[in-house]
Amino acid sequence: MNRVNNRPLKSSEWVRSELMREIAEGQVRPGDKLPSVVELSERFGVGRSTVREALSAMKAIGVLDIRQGGGTFVKAKEAETASQPLADWIANADSLLQLVEVRRVLETGNASLAARNCKEDDANDLREAVGRMKEVLSDEVAGEQADTAFHLRLAEATHNPLLIELTRSLSEQLHHNMRHTRSAWFYADRRSAEQLLEEHAGILQAVLQRDEKRAAERMNEHLAKVEQVLRDNLRDELREPGVR
Repeated sequence: MNRVNNRPLKSSEWVRSELMREIAEGQVRPGDKLPSVVELSERFGVGRSTVREALSAMKAIGVLDIRQGGGTFVKAKEAETASQPLADWIANADSLLQLVEVRRVLETGNASLAARNCKEDDANDLREAVGRMKEVLSDEVAGEQADTAFHLRLAEATHNPLLIELTRSLSEQLHHNMRHTRSAWFYADRRSAEQLLEEHAGILQAVLQRDEKRAAERMNEHLAKVEQVLRDNLRDELREPGVR
């Protein structure tokens, strides 16, 4: 079974990963036309909808150009760079707090849309993520990883490839920017971990109940607390030159 960070890859993620690898290794070059959805479906042994989801995700991050009736092409590097300003802005945010503010706006929307679009597989993934958080309450690193996994699974439950990619990119950049800080503050003691577990369980409950408004409210409340903790703990560090 294909896995990333000990998590089984969804079929669309695996297809996307394989295609991205082929592009990175030069097996498929900028300007090349990809095989049809039918051909890719047969090649990877997956359904056509899975292939379309993978291709849509790659289009969302500026790797592919999907032309109606004309096929799917790998973009030239110049076009790729010009087509993804959001990813560039995320990578070059002026401060960690800017990233956290963007995350709050983005993930509040994710929660609402997930409540509308969540399927049974998504619900199971979210339950598993919350269950994992409960299992590792006393483990700071594992707790942070389980927290991150929940938010990514929530983005996937929106079934919007662009939101999924933006959430993943934002999560990766937050982790990168916090590498010189104590990124596991929130799991430093069991009481904080238990509070976070309760908040995530509340978001999950609202999503499973298809309550879009409540899901958004609970996510907003959760991230407002996270943002305040970061502001309190990073205030001095963010004043230092070169700290981002």
